[in-house]
Amino acid sequence: MSATTGEGRVLVTGVGGAPGLDLARALVRRGLSVIAVDADPMAPGLHLAGTVPRTVPLACHPGFASALLTVCAQERPGFLVSTVEAELGPLLDADLAGVGVRTWLPSRATVHACGDKAAFHHVLTVAGVPTPRTWVPEDIDHIPDGVSLVVKPRHGQGARHVAYCHTRRQARVLCELVPAPIVQERLDGQEFTADCLVDHRGTASVILRRRLLVRNGLAMVAETFHDARVEDAVRATLAAVGAEGLGCVQGFLTGTGPHPVMVTEMNARIAGAFPVSEAAGADLVGQFLAALTGADVDHNRLTYRDGVRLTKYVETLAVTQTPSAPARQGVRA
Repeated sequence: MSATTGEGRVLVTGVGGAPGLDLARALVRRGLSVIAVDADPMAPGLHLAGTVPRTVPLACHPGFASALLTVCAQERPGFLVSTVEAELGPLLDADLAGVGVRTWLPSRATVHACGDKAAFHHVLTVAGVPTPRTWVPEDIDHIPDGVSLVVKPRHGQGARHVAYCHTRRQARVLCELVPAPIVQERLDGQEFTADCLVDHRGTASVILRRRLLVRNGLAMVAETFHDARVEDAVRATLAAVGAEGLGCVQGFLTGTGPHPVMVTEMNARIAGAFPVSEAAGADLVGQFLAALTGADVDHNRLTYRDGVRLTKYVETLAVTQTPSAPARQGVRA
């Protein structure tokens, strides 16, 4: 792609979060022109060097799609990549082709299965993919005694509003506090994420990494590994939800019981720690971009080495003087 034409201009949404920020940074490093978009005017990705910062309303706002189309008409990107799952439904209804923008969105059924944790549990259970037992609030009385539990939003992400408990009574109280809750069996073991790219024929490449240190749902330290059992479970998950394009599957290696691999969720977008997969040799972003231009995904370029570790940290992207706070001379005592 040429960085001087629409073909070389990519609009990336959600640059306030790790997936969008890291993707925008990766595209800039490839020499592409990036329009960095977020709903929060203080999003860190809006300060990335080499990007054009723009803001739009939240995905739940009725004006989200029209505002994003306006940005596309003004900035003329050739491609759009969303890194926010809540945007996928509105984007499926938006006329991006009408403003000359290509994208690669999952199907509506995939968006529903990945965005609704109760639906995801049902889809995986029907497909025979091991996943934690899950209950809606009205079924709390059916939870067996002695099961450690986690209460979380049915449509949530980023570990927000997640709480842990040990009894049905505690779960009932938490369901009054957590928005649109579900109750799940809490798992112990090694947490993992799989970075995935599924081509238009349904062929998938899967890159596995252990989540060694997790804060607020984001893997701050991750390390690649190979495990045929985990890969099989991930591939079965991708097939069950009808995945296509970029996505990430999460779960646990429990090491005990009849199901040593348990899948907990899938995000129909690029993951927050995907740079470790690229550092391990998988051309994840490059093959995704190739597919956007109409080329076939080269799965031979999505193999990877194990034992490659990523460590994320807080960094300073910009220090600016706000217009409302003029500089003043210091006062000597």
